[in-house]
Amino acid sequence: MDNPSISGMNNQSSLSSSQSNPPSKSQEPTTPSSLNYYHPSPSRTIYSDRFIPCRSASNFALFDISPPPPPPPSDASRGEDNSSSSAAYTALLRTALFGSDLGFVVPPGTPDKKSFSVNTSPASHNIFRFKSETRQSLHSLSPLGFDDHSPGVSHSPVKAPRKVPRSPYKVLDAPALQDDFYLNLVDWSSHNVLAVGLGNCVYLWNACSSKVTKLCDLGIDDSVCSVGWAQRGTSLAVGTSNGKVQIWDASRCKRVRTMEGHRLRVGALAWSSSMLSSGSRDKSILQRDPRAQQDFVSKLNGHKSEVCGLKWSYDNRELASGGNDNRLFVWNQHSTQPVLKYCEHTAAVKAIAWSPHLHGLLASGGGTADRCIRFWNTTTNSHLSCMDTGSQVCNLVWSKNVNELVSTHGYSQNQIIVWRYPTMSKLATLTGHTYRVLYLAISPDGQTIVTGAGDETLRFWNVFPSPKSQNTESEIGASSFGRTHIR
Repeated sequence: MDNPSISGMNNQSSLSSSQSNPPSKSQEPTTPSSLNYYHPSPSRTIYSDRFIPCRSASNFALFDISPPPPPPPSDASRGEDNSSSSAAYTALLRTALFGSDLGFVVPPGTPDKKSFSVNTSPASHNIFRFKSETRQSLHSLSPLGFDDHSPGVSHSPVKAPRKVPRSPYKVLDAPALQDDFYLNLVDWSSHNVLAVGLGNCVYLWNACSSKVTKLCDLGIDDSVCSVGWAQRGTSLAVGTSNGKVQIWDASRCKRVRTMEGHRLRVGALAWSSSMLSSGSRDKSILQRDPRAQQDFVSKLNGHKSEVCGLKWSYDNRELASGGNDNRLFVWNQHSTQPVLKYCEHTAAVKAIAWSPHLHGLLASGGGTADRCIRFWNTTTNSHLSCMDTGSQVCNLVWSKNVNELVSTHGYSQNQIIVWRYPTMSKLATLTGHTYRVLYLAISPDGQTIVTGAGDETLRFWNVFPSPKSQNTESEIGASSFGRTHIR
Protein backbone atom coordinates (compact mmCIF):
# COMPACT_ATOMS: atom_id res chain seq x y z
CA MET A 1 0.00 0.00 0.00
CA ASP A 2 1.37 3.45 -0.86
CA ASN A 3 1.34 6.22 1.75
CA PRO A 4 -0.65 9.28 0.75
CA SER A 5 0.97 12.57 1.75
CA ILE A 6 0.14 16.22 2.03
CA SER A 7 3.14 18.42 1.40
CA GLY A 8 3.55 22.16 1.30
CA MET A 9 6.99 21.98 -0.24
CA ASN A 10 5.55 21.70 -3.80
CA ASN A 11 2.39 22.76 -5.52
CA GLN A 12 1.30 19.28 -6.50
CA SER A 13 -1.72 17.98 -4.59
CA SER A 14 -2.18 14.28 -4.20
CA LEU A 15 -5.30 13.37 -2.27
CA SER A 16 -6.44 9.82 -2.91
CA SER A 17 -7.54 6.72 -1.11
CA SER A 18 -5.42 3.58 -1.09
CA GLN A 19 -7.42 0.83 -2.80
CA SER A 20 -6.27 -2.01 -4.94
CA ASN A 21 -9.50 -1.90 -7.06
CA PRO A 22 -10.84 1.64 -7.26
CA PRO A 23 -14.58 1.82 -7.98
CA SER A 24 -15.82 3.01 -11.29
CA LYS A 25 -17.75 6.21 -11.78
CA SER A 26 -21.00 4.30 -11.95
CA GLN A 27 -20.33 2.79 -8.55
CA GLU A 28 -19.44 6.08 -6.86
CA PRO A 29 -21.98 7.21 -4.30
CA THR A 30 -23.85 10.38 -5.03
CA THR A 31 -23.61 11.64 -1.44
CA PRO A 32 -21.25 14.48 -0.51
CA SER A 33 -18.84 11.96 0.96
CA SER A 34 -17.94 10.94 -2.57
CA LEU A 35 -15.76 14.06 -2.73
CA ASN A 36 -13.25 12.23 -0.47
CA TYR A 37 -12.77 9.65 -3.22
CA TYR A 38 -12.31 11.90 -6.19
CA HIS A 39 -9.64 10.52 -8.57
CA PRO A 40 -7.91 13.00 -10.88
CA SER A 41 -6.99 11.88 -14.33
CA PRO A 42 -3.44 10.51 -14.47
CA SER A 43 -2.88 12.24 -17.80
CA ARG A 44 -2.72 15.72 -16.28
CA THR A 45 -1.20 17.36 -13.25
CA ILE A 46 -3.40 19.38 -10.92
CA TYR A 47 -1.75 22.26 -9.08
CA SER A 48 -3.00 23.51 -5.74
CA ASP A 49 -4.04 27.11 -5.33
CA ARG A 50 -3.06 27.21 -1.60
CA PHE A 51 0.19 26.89 0.34
CA ILE A 52 -0.24 24.15 2.95
CA PRO A 53 2.67 24.10 5.45
CA CYS A 54 4.05 20.82 6.71
CA ARG A 55 3.04 20.09 10.31
CA SER A 56 4.97 16.86 10.66
CA ALA A 57 7.27 18.19 13.44
CA SER A 58 4.56 20.01 15.38
CA ASN A 59 3.62 18.84 18.86
CA PHE A 60 0.11 20.11 19.56
CA ALA A 61 -0.13 18.05 22.76
CA LEU A 62 1.70 20.87 24.57
CA PHE A 63 -1.36 23.05 24.02
CA ASP A 64 -3.94 20.35 24.83
CA ILE A 65 -5.23 20.35 21.24
CA SER A 66 -7.17 17.21 20.45
CA PRO A 67 -7.28 15.86 16.90
CA PRO A 68 -10.61 16.15 15.06
CA PRO A 69 -12.98 13.21 15.57
CA PRO A 70 -13.19 10.71 12.76
CA PRO A 71 -16.00 11.33 10.28
CA PRO A 72 -19.20 9.34 10.80
CA PRO A 73 -19.48 6.15 8.76
CA SER A 74 -21.18 6.51 5.41
CA ASP A 75 -24.13 4.44 4.24
CA ALA A 76 -23.90 0.70 4.01
CA SER A 77 -23.53 0.78 0.24
CA ARG A 78 -19.89 1.91 0.66
CA GLY A 79 -18.73 -1.53 1.73
CA GLU A 80 -16.08 -2.84 4.07
CA ASP A 81 -13.17 -1.87 1.79
CA ASN A 82 -14.21 1.78 1.71
CA SER A 83 -14.55 1.92 5.52
CA SER A 84 -11.09 0.52 6.19
CA SER A 85 -9.56 2.78 3.57
CA SER A 86 -11.26 5.86 5.04
CA ALA A 87 -10.01 4.97 8.54
CA ALA A 88 -6.49 4.41 7.27
CA TYR A 89 -6.54 7.66 5.36
CA THR A 90 -7.82 9.55 8.42
CA ALA A 91 -5.02 8.14 10.56
CA LEU A 92 -2.41 9.07 7.98
CA LEU A 93 -3.82 12.56 7.59
CA ARG A 94 -3.87 13.11 11.35
CA THR A 95 -0.29 11.86 11.62
CA ALA A 96 0.85 14.12 8.82
CA LEU A 97 -0.86 17.18 10.27
CA PHE A 98 -0.26 16.75 14.02
CA GLY A 99 2.85 14.60 14.15
CA SER A 100 3.48 11.07 15.21
CA ASP A 101 3.46 12.00 18.94
CA LEU A 102 -0.32 11.98 18.91
CA GLY A 103 -0.58 8.41 17.75
CA PHE A 104 -1.57 7.26 21.23
CA VAL A 105 -4.94 9.04 20.97
CA VAL A 106 -6.00 7.26 17.80
CA PRO A 107 -9.45 5.76 18.35
CA PRO A 108 -9.96 2.00 18.29
CA GLY A 109 -9.92 0.42 14.89
CA THR A 110 -7.18 2.70 13.54
CA PRO A 111 -4.15 0.81 12.24
CA ASP A 112 -0.99 0.99 14.34
CA LYS A 113 0.98 4.10 13.53
CA LYS A 114 4.19 2.06 13.38
CA SER A 115 2.93 0.52 10.14
CA PHE A 116 3.11 3.89 8.40
CA SER A 117 6.23 5.80 7.46
CA VAL A 118 6.12 9.50 8.21
CA ASN A 119 9.16 11.60 7.42
CA THR A 120 9.62 13.59 10.65
CA SER A 121 13.04 14.46 11.98
CA PRO A 122 13.32 13.92 15.75
CA ALA A 123 15.87 16.71 15.97
CA SER A 124 13.60 19.30 14.39
CA HIS A 125 12.35 22.15 16.55
CA ASN A 126 9.79 24.87 16.07
CA ILE A 127 7.86 27.39 18.11
CA PHE A 128 5.43 24.79 19.35
CA ARG A 129 8.18 23.27 21.46
CA PHE A 130 9.14 26.46 23.29
CA LYS A 131 7.25 25.54 26.49
CA SER A 132 9.33 22.54 27.49
CA GLU A 133 12.59 24.03 26.20
CA THR A 134 12.08 27.21 28.23
CA ARG A 135 11.64 25.23 31.43
CA GLN A 136 14.83 23.28 30.78
CA SER A 137 16.83 26.36 29.82
CA LEU A 138 15.94 28.10 33.07
CA HIS A 139 17.32 25.19 35.07
CA SER A 140 20.35 24.93 32.83
CA LEU A 141 21.33 28.47 33.84
CA SER A 142 22.10 27.24 37.37
CA PRO A 143 25.73 26.36 37.99
CA LEU A 144 24.56 23.47 40.17
CA GLY A 145 23.10 21.58 37.20
CA PHE A 146 19.65 20.71 38.48
CA ASP A 147 18.14 17.41 37.43
CA ASP A 148 14.39 17.33 36.95
CA HIS A 149 14.38 13.64 37.72
CA SER A 150 16.24 13.87 41.03
CA PRO A 151 13.83 13.38 43.93
CA GLY A 152 13.83 15.89 46.75
CA VAL A 153 15.96 18.46 44.91
CA SER A 154 14.91 22.07 45.36
CA HIS A 155 15.16 24.28 42.30
CA SER A 156 15.30 27.50 44.33
CA PRO A 157 18.57 29.41 43.89
CA VAL A 158 21.19 28.65 46.51
CA LYS A 159 23.10 31.63 47.90
CA ALA A 160 26.81 31.02 48.10
CA PRO A 161 28.32 31.61 51.54
CA ARG A 162 30.14 34.89 51.99
CA LYS A 163 33.92 34.62 52.01
CA VAL A 164 35.81 36.23 54.88
CA PRO A 165 39.52 37.02 54.34
CA ARG A 166 41.58 34.76 56.58
CA SER A 167 44.45 37.20 57.10
CA PRO A 168 44.51 40.74 58.56
CA TYR A 169 45.02 43.56 56.08
CA LYS A 170 47.07 45.59 58.56
CA VAL A 171 49.12 44.91 61.68
CA LEU A 172 50.23 47.55 64.17
CA ASP A 173 52.89 46.94 66.75
CA ALA A 174 51.59 47.97 70.16
CA PRO A 175 54.43 47.81 72.72
CA ALA A 176 53.37 47.43 76.37
CA LEU A 177 49.82 46.34 75.49
CA GLN A 178 48.93 44.50 78.70
CA ASP A 179 47.92 40.86 78.80
CA ASP A 180 45.17 41.36 81.41
CA PHE A 181 41.72 39.81 80.92
CA TYR A 182 39.96 42.42 83.09
CA LEU A 183 41.07 45.52 81.17
CA ASN A 184 39.53 47.25 78.13
CA LEU A 185 42.30 49.12 76.31
CA VAL A 186 41.02 49.54 72.71
CA ASP A 187 38.08 51.55 71.33
CA TRP A 188 37.15 52.97 67.89
CA SER A 189 35.38 56.33 67.60
CA SER A 190 32.61 57.47 65.28
CA HIS A 191 35.20 59.77 63.67
CA ASN A 192 37.34 56.76 62.66
CA VAL A 193 40.03 57.26 65.30
CA LEU A 194 41.38 54.32 67.29
CA ALA A 195 42.33 54.87 70.95
CA VAL A 196 44.79 52.44 72.56
CA GLY A 197 46.10 52.34 76.10
CA LEU A 198 49.76 51.33 76.21
CA GLY A 199 51.28 51.26 79.67
CA ASN A 200 50.74 54.68 81.22
CA CYS A 201 50.00 56.40 77.87
CA VAL A 202 47.06 56.71 75.47
CA TYR A 203 47.73 56.84 71.74
CA LEU A 204 45.38 57.81 68.92
CA TRP A 205 45.62 56.25 65.46
CA ASN A 206 43.72 57.93 62.63
CA ALA A 207 42.38 55.21 60.34
CA CYS A 208 42.07 57.63 57.41
CA SER A 209 45.58 59.09 57.49
CA SER A 210 47.40 56.44 59.62
CA LYS A 211 48.69 59.30 61.74
CA VAL A 212 49.63 58.43 65.34
CA THR A 213 49.14 60.95 68.12
CA LYS A 214 50.12 60.64 71.77
CA LEU A 215 47.15 61.90 73.75
CA CYS A 216 48.36 61.68 77.35
CA ASP A 217 50.92 60.27 79.76
CA LEU A 218 49.68 59.40 83.24
CA GLY A 219 53.14 59.18 84.79
CA ILE A 220 55.09 56.35 86.35
CA ASP A 221 52.72 56.05 89.31
CA ASP A 222 49.61 55.37 87.21
CA SER A 223 48.58 53.29 84.22
CA VAL A 224 45.74 53.09 81.73
CA CYS A 225 43.11 50.43 82.53
CA SER A 226 40.32 51.36 80.10
CA VAL A 227 39.42 53.74 77.28
CA GLY A 228 35.99 54.62 75.88
CA TRP A 229 34.80 57.05 73.21
CA ALA A 230 31.60 59.04 73.57
CA GLN A 231 28.92 57.99 71.07
CA ARG A 232 29.30 61.30 69.25
CA GLY A 233 32.00 63.92 69.24
CA THR A 234 35.65 63.67 70.24
CA SER A 235 35.38 63.08 73.99
CA LEU A 236 37.43 60.15 75.29
CA ALA A 237 37.16 58.69 78.80
CA VAL A 238 40.26 57.15 80.34
CA GLY A 239 40.06 54.86 83.38
CA THR A 240 43.17 54.65 85.52
CA SER A 241 44.71 52.25 88.01
CA ASN A 242 44.30 54.91 90.75
CA GLY A 243 40.50 54.73 90.48
CA LYS A 244 40.03 57.99 88.56
CA VAL A 245 38.27 58.72 85.29
CA GLN A 246 39.66 61.43 83.02
CA ILE A 247 37.74 63.10 80.18
CA TRP A 248 39.83 64.25 77.24
CA ASP A 249 39.00 66.33 74.17
CA ALA A 250 40.86 64.36 71.53
CA SER A 251 40.56 67.07 68.88
CA ARG A 252 42.59 69.43 71.04
CA CYS A 253 44.55 66.81 73.02
CA LYS A 254 43.37 68.54 76.18
CA ARG A 255 42.05 67.07 79.43
CA VAL A 256 38.60 68.45 80.25
CA ARG A 257 38.11 67.10 83.77
CA THR A 258 39.02 64.36 86.23
CA MET A 259 36.33 62.50 88.18
CA GLU A 260 36.85 60.43 91.28
CA GLY A 261 34.68 58.01 93.27
CA HIS A 262 36.30 54.59 92.89
CA ARG A 263 38.83 53.23 95.38
CA LEU A 264 40.49 50.78 92.97
CA ARG A 265 41.29 50.55 89.26
CA VAL A 266 38.63 51.37 86.65
CA GLY A 267 38.68 48.54 84.11
CA ALA A 268 35.36 49.12 82.29
CA LEU A 269 33.74 52.20 80.71
CA ALA A 270 30.50 52.65 78.75
CA TRP A 271 28.82 55.76 77.32
CA SER A 272 25.13 56.28 76.76
CA SER A 273 23.80 59.32 74.95
CA SER A 274 24.33 61.51 78.01
CA MET A 275 25.82 59.35 80.77
CA LEU A 276 29.18 57.72 81.41
CA SER A 277 29.29 54.50 83.44
CA SER A 278 32.46 53.23 85.05
CA GLY A 279 33.07 49.80 86.59
CA SER A 280 35.82 49.11 89.09
CA ARG A 281 37.65 46.46 91.02
CA ASP A 282 35.92 47.88 94.09
CA LYS A 283 32.76 46.01 92.81
CA SER A 284 30.75 49.18 92.17
CA ILE A 285 29.42 50.96 89.09
CA LEU A 286 29.24 54.76 89.07
CA GLN A 287 26.87 56.72 86.85
CA ARG A 288 28.42 60.01 85.78
CA ASP A 289 27.06 63.05 83.98
CA PRO A 290 29.95 65.05 82.52
CA ARG A 291 27.70 68.13 82.46
CA ALA A 292 27.04 67.96 86.21
CA GLN A 293 29.34 69.40 88.83
CA GLN A 294 29.52 66.29 91.03
CA ASP A 295 31.73 63.38 90.07
CA PHE A 296 28.86 60.87 89.91
CA VAL A 297 25.08 61.00 90.17
CA SER A 298 24.39 57.45 91.38
CA LYS A 299 26.14 54.29 92.54
CA LEU A 300 25.10 50.80 91.50
CA ASN A 301 25.82 47.94 93.88
CA GLY A 302 25.28 44.26 93.20
CA HIS A 303 28.45 42.58 92.03
CA LYS A 304 30.55 40.62 94.53
CA SER A 305 33.80 40.96 92.61
CA GLU A 306 35.50 43.19 90.04
CA VAL A 307 33.31 44.68 87.30
CA CYS A 308 35.02 43.86 83.99
CA GLY A 309 32.26 44.34 81.37
CA LEU A 310 29.86 47.24 80.74
CA LYS A 311 27.59 47.97 77.75
CA TRP A 312 24.62 50.30 77.20
CA SER A 313 21.81 49.15 74.92
CA TYR A 314 21.29 50.95 71.62
CA ASP A 315 18.18 52.74 72.93
CA ASN A 316 20.16 53.93 76.01
CA ARG A 317 17.59 52.45 78.37
CA GLU A 318 19.41 49.40 79.75
CA LEU A 319 22.92 48.87 81.05
CA ALA A 320 24.42 45.36 81.13
CA SER A 321 27.30 44.60 83.48
CA GLY A 322 29.48 41.53 83.90
CA GLY A 323 31.79 40.69 86.75
CA ASN A 324 34.42 38.33 88.06
CA ASP A 325 31.65 36.89 90.25
CA ASN A 326 30.29 35.07 87.14
CA ARG A 327 27.19 37.27 87.18
CA LEU A 328 25.46 39.19 84.40
CA PHE A 329 23.21 42.04 85.58
CA VAL A 330 20.88 44.39 83.73
CA TRP A 331 20.07 47.85 85.11
CA ASN A 332 17.68 50.53 83.93
CA GLN A 333 18.30 54.28 83.84
CA HIS A 334 17.03 54.94 87.36
CA SER A 335 17.73 51.74 89.32
CA THR A 336 20.47 51.31 91.90
CA GLN A 337 19.83 47.56 92.07
CA PRO A 338 19.84 45.20 89.10
CA VAL A 339 16.43 44.62 87.52
CA LEU A 340 17.59 41.34 85.92
CA LYS A 341 20.12 38.84 87.23
CA TYR A 342 21.60 35.98 85.21
CA CYS A 343 23.76 33.43 87.02
CA GLU A 344 24.22 30.69 84.40
CA HIS A 345 27.85 31.50 83.57
CA THR A 346 30.51 29.61 85.53
CA ALA A 347 33.39 32.05 84.94
CA ALA A 348 34.00 35.79 84.73
CA VAL A 349 31.73 37.67 82.33
CA LYS A 350 33.67 40.28 80.39
CA ALA A 351 32.22 39.79 76.89
CA ILE A 352 28.88 41.65 76.55
CA ALA A 353 27.10 42.85 73.40
CA TRP A 354 23.61 44.18 72.63
CA SER A 355 22.08 43.33 69.28
CA PRO A 356 21.47 46.34 67.01
CA HIS A 357 18.84 44.34 65.10
CA LEU A 358 16.47 43.09 67.80
CA HIS A 359 15.40 45.06 70.84
CA GLY A 360 16.30 43.38 74.12
CA LEU A 361 18.61 40.74 72.62
CA LEU A 362 21.77 40.46 74.72
CA ALA A 363 24.82 38.23 74.22
CA SER A 364 27.37 37.39 76.92
CA GLY A 365 30.48 35.24 77.10
CA GLY A 366 32.18 33.45 79.96
CA GLY A 367 35.83 32.93 80.86
CA THR A 368 38.09 29.91 80.88
CA ALA A 369 35.94 27.70 83.11
CA ASP A 370 32.77 28.53 81.14
CA ARG A 371 33.71 29.01 77.45
CA CYS A 372 30.06 29.64 76.47
CA ILE A 373 28.23 32.37 74.59
CA ARG A 374 24.72 32.81 75.92
CA PHE A 375 21.82 34.79 74.50
CA TRP A 376 19.15 36.50 76.58
CA ASN A 377 15.89 38.29 75.92
CA THR A 378 15.76 41.08 78.47
CA THR A 379 12.23 42.03 77.41
CA THR A 380 10.80 38.67 78.45
CA ASN A 381 13.59 37.87 80.96
CA SER A 382 14.39 34.57 79.27
CA HIS A 383 17.49 32.57 78.39
CA LEU A 384 17.40 31.90 74.66
CA SER A 385 20.35 29.67 73.80
CA CYS A 386 23.89 28.66 74.66
CA MET A 387 26.92 27.86 72.48
CA ASP A 388 30.03 26.17 73.86
CA THR A 389 32.97 27.70 71.98
CA GLY A 390 35.66 25.51 73.49
CA SER A 391 37.83 28.37 74.75
CA GLN A 392 37.76 31.47 76.94
CA VAL A 393 35.41 34.16 75.56
CA CYS A 394 37.10 37.56 75.84
CA ASN A 395 34.96 39.88 73.70
CA LEU A 396 31.76 40.03 71.64
CA VAL A 397 30.56 42.52 69.06
CA TRP A 398 27.53 42.49 66.73
CA SER A 399 27.65 43.52 63.10
CA LYS A 400 25.67 46.66 62.34
CA ASN A 401 25.04 45.57 58.75
CA VAL A 402 24.06 41.90 58.98
CA ASN A 403 22.76 39.60 61.69
CA GLU A 404 26.17 38.27 62.63
CA LEU A 405 28.60 38.66 65.51
CA VAL A 406 32.28 38.20 66.27
CA SER A 407 33.84 36.61 69.34
CA THR A 408 37.48 36.71 70.39
CA HIS A 409 39.03 33.99 72.50
CA GLY A 410 41.86 33.21 74.83
CA TYR A 411 42.86 29.89 76.34
CA SER A 412 43.46 27.74 74.58
CA GLN A 413 43.13 28.58 70.88
CA ASN A 414 43.46 32.40 70.75
CA GLN A 415 41.10 32.53 67.76
CA ILE A 416 38.54 34.95 66.32
CA ILE A 417 35.20 33.49 65.18
CA VAL A 418 32.56 35.05 62.93
CA TRP A 419 29.11 33.64 63.70
CA ARG A 420 25.79 33.82 61.87
CA TYR A 421 22.86 34.41 64.22
CA PRO A 422 20.56 32.73 65.23
CA THR A 423 21.89 29.46 63.80
CA MET A 424 25.33 30.13 65.34
CA SER A 425 27.02 28.57 62.35
CA LYS A 426 30.65 29.55 61.89
CA LEU A 427 31.37 31.74 58.89
CA ALA A 428 35.09 31.98 59.58
CA THR A 429 37.75 31.21 62.17
CA LEU A 430 40.65 33.66 62.10
CA THR A 431 44.01 32.99 63.68
CA GLY A 432 47.26 34.88 63.94
CA HIS A 433 47.54 36.11 67.51
CA THR A 434 49.91 34.13 69.69
CA TYR A 435 48.39 35.37 72.98
CA ARG A 436 44.83 35.72 74.22
CA VAL A 437 42.76 38.06 72.03
CA LEU A 438 41.71 40.32 74.89
CA TYR A 439 40.70 43.48 73.02
CA LEU A 440 38.15 44.09 70.28
CA ALA A 441 36.61 47.13 68.56
CA ILE A 442 34.59 47.70 65.39
CA SER A 443 34.96 50.46 62.80
CA PRO A 444 32.23 53.10 62.42
CA ASP A 445 31.18 51.69 59.02
CA GLY A 446 30.67 48.26 60.59
CA GLN A 447 32.93 46.36 58.18
CA THR A 448 36.27 46.13 59.96
CA ILE A 449 37.28 44.92 63.40
CA VAL A 450 40.54 45.45 65.24
CA THR A 451 41.83 42.92 67.74
CA GLY A 452 44.57 43.28 70.33
CA ALA A 453 46.48 40.70 72.33
CA GLY A 454 49.31 40.26 74.78
CA ASP A 455 51.59 39.57 71.81
CA GLU A 456 51.67 43.41 71.54
CA THR A 457 50.01 43.59 68.14
CA LEU A 458 46.82 45.12 66.80
CA ARG A 459 45.37 43.30 63.79
CA PHE A 460 42.74 44.67 61.42
CA TRP A 461 40.32 42.26 59.75
CA ASN A 462 37.64 42.72 57.10
CA VAL A 463 34.87 40.46 58.39
CA PHE A 464 31.51 42.12 57.65
CA PRO A 465 29.92 43.35 54.40
CA SER A 466 29.01 46.95 53.78
CA PRO A 467 25.42 48.02 54.44
CA LYS A 468 24.83 48.87 50.75
CA SER A 469 26.33 45.78 49.11
CA GLN A 470 26.24 42.91 51.56
CA ASN A 471 27.23 40.38 48.90
CA THR A 472 30.28 42.23 47.58
CA GLU A 473 33.42 40.45 48.54
CA SER A 474 36.21 42.70 49.69
CA GLU A 475 39.51 42.41 47.91
CA ILE A 476 41.42 43.82 50.86
CA GLY A 477 43.83 41.17 52.01
CA ALA A 478 47.42 40.23 51.61
CA SER A 479 47.91 42.86 48.92
CA SER A 480 47.53 45.64 51.49
CA PHE A 481 49.15 43.72 54.32
CA GLY A 482 51.41 46.01 56.32
CA ARG A 483 53.04 46.24 59.69
CA THR A 484 53.79 49.52 61.39
CA HIS A 485 54.32 50.84 64.90
CA ILE A 486 51.57 52.64 66.78
CA ARG A 487 54.22 54.61 68.62
